Amino acid sequence: MVPMCGSLEDNLIRRVLQNRLSDVEALFDRAFGPSWNPFLQLGTLAFFFFWIAAVSGIYLFIFFETSAVGAYQSIEHMTHAQWYYSGIIRSLHRYSSDAMVVTAVLHLGREFILDRYRGVRWFSWFTGVPVLWFLYMSGIGGYWLVWDKLAQYVAVASMEWLDWLGIFGEPVAANFLTRGSLDDRFFTLLVFLHIFVPLVLLFLMWVHILRIGRPKVNPKRGLAIGSLSALVILSVFFPALSQGEADLGVVPTDLGLDWFFLFPYPLYDKWGAGALWAITVGVSLLLLAMPWLPRARPPKPAQVYLEKCNGCARCYEDCPYGAVSMRPRTDGLPFEQEAYVNSDLCTRCGICVGACPVSPPFRREEQLVTGIDLPDFPLAQLRTDTAAAIADLNKKTVQSLPRLIAFGCDHGLSTDLLSNDEMVGVRLPCIGMLPPSFIDYAVSAEGIDGVIMSGCRDCNCFHRFGINWTQQRIAAKRDPYLRRRVPRERLLTFWGALGDEKKFQATVEEFRTDLKNMAQNSNKDSE
Repeated sequence: MVPMCGSLEDNLIRRVLQNRLSDVEALFDRAFGPSWNPFLQLGTLAFFFFWIAAVSGIYLFIFFETSAVGAYQSIEHMTHAQWYYSGIIRSLHRYSSDAMVVTAVLHLGREFILDRYRGVRWFSWFTGVPVLWFLYMSGIGGYWLVWDKLAQYVAVASMEWLDWLGIFGEPVAANFLTRGSLDDRFFTLLVFLHIFVPLVLLFLMWVHILRIGRPKVNPKRGLAIGSLSALVILSVFFPALSQGEADLGVVPTDLGLDWFFLFPYPLYDKWGAGALWAITVGVSLLLLAMPWLPRARPPKPAQVYLEKCNGCARCYEDCPYGAVSMRPRTDGLPFEQEAYVNSDLCTRCGICVGACPVSPPFRREEQLVTGIDLPDFPLAQLRTDTAAAIADLNKKTVQSLPRLIAFGCDHGLSTDLLSNDEMVGVRLPCIGMLPPSFIDYAVSAEGIDGVIMSGCRDCNCFHRFGINWTQQRIAAKRDPYLRRRVPRERLLTFWGALGDEKKFQATVEEFRTDLKNMAQNSNKDSE
């Protein structure tokens, strides 16, 4: 799984990072199962934690006193006098916000490691950066409302940091240096900002997924219940507490920081406002520019061939990114609709090719033209590669062992693992590109005993739905489906990635044993 462009050093570093990420995700797979693996649902978990913070924040707002004198006291009353409910809600609000930061940052890092931020994916990455900005603004603003010593420290440091820009007529931080300088209107403004900024954050989160087809914003129910339970347990045994009432006449010391939100403040104390602004702006601009560093040179997008397109809309229904749409017919053929590809959204995964029912591989090669195809890796090339692989296997001297053909994904197991004396491999951009008719074609070929389909790890498809659609096509639950005449016992699906090599080899050996036993039983029956 390498980026579409970049230096050799960049590719090697990314490969090392992918190996380590694969190891970590494999551990979580064994602990929770693929469906509940939190590393595979970081984006949905971030949404989930946002809603926990929002609901708990609404409850706290109902009992919060918006005044300079009452803000701290109302929070303390909820924390201690009603610790069994309001206190837990306060802690839940705090820890869900922290959890959202963790999942959002891990999500960003994972997408970078997997190289899923360039090309047509630039929009989600680019809009994700302001999501982080407003997430931090929301959290930091929440600390102000508690109005304890930590809030005082954060308020003074934040205002001094803004004053460095010189955009205000008078230093704003001066309002936080004497007792009685703040009135109730200030806290009214804080409450307004703490409501308004999360609303902007929610809007940006919606924009962030706007160009993703069938976006998932809710984690699996079991994972959601488990995550919420963990936060509640954390809130009960380690409640969020204030750090003493703010006193503008005294400089606060010995504070306990929330390092998820407030890690920049020690940097401000050590390096000053100018250095912190340089780091903040520099890192933000770098993140925004990363989709074009270096500029991606992707293959050509999918192309529609109207003479073969009957407007069935299967490519439209299967596209993971909403790149295919249906529009009225423009060529005069007697069909209502035709497929249209938006090149700005197409990731060149080929899943639409696997969804098209036109031109099965049993036809002559010169006639193998489908309704939608990848110009740089057309279906005819897949047919050529498959036929060449079968011919190569038939030339090999090993005749006694079951001989296999493996269709692999560019983002799954290594190429070398799919080819040896008893097995040949054919690779695709995504296993979802493989039309079911090719499985029938391979099984029907002379000398082929079994067919293996390998893709990314379960619930972790690089192109989102390639594994799901493949499984449904084999099970005859999704068109185009694999014909019932194809013996399923001669098929093996393996969903794995880097680090799953031993498991793959063991699974293949077991598959070979099953094929041998079937062959022996068949010979006995024939006798």
